[in-house]
Amino acid sequence: VRHHGGGNKRQYRVIDFKRIKDDVAATVKAIEYDPNRTANIALIGYDDGTKAYIIAPKGLKVGDKVQSGVNADIKVGNTLPLSEIPVGTIIHNIELKPGKGGQLARSAGASAQLLGKEGKYVLVRLASSEVRMILSAGRATIGAVGNEEHELVNVGKAGRTRYAGQRPHVRGSV
Repeated sequence: VRHHGGGNKRQYRVIDFKRIKDDVAATVKAIEYDPNRTANIALIGYDDGTKAYIIAPKGLKVGDKVQSGVNADIKVGNTLPLSEIPVGTIIHNIELKPGKGGQLARSAGASAQLLGKEGKYVLVRLASSEVRMILSAGRATIGAVGNEEHELVNVGKAGRTRYAGQRPHVRGSV
């Protein structure tokens, strides 16, 4: 494939997209950079001693409490089944198949809006303005993804895209 390869080494961080540790409160320990995605990630420490990385939503700070499960409050960073989220709420990290982990609205600044509920489905407006029916048993996290200034960063020089693994676009010699 043309203009791919090279770039800086990246250490993979295992992100918890499922958030299935229900009714155990967690505290945000740190907001960190992740080279594998445009969004920042938050290190959370659960009250039972385990730690995990989650996508850092807009407005989440070190020391904030987050929780997942049916009983979680409607506040930024909490993960609930779509059936428990009020209509009109801004959400991200949305599951398409219940239990598979969030797949929609995960990049920097991304969000979707819950528009309505119809039986076992909910209506969600995505960033592309597409309205999708998604199973209400699936989970989503409250709030928009943070690091929304990502698209405004001026690359500045060819080398910055080289670090990201994008090589020069050449058409080859004739």
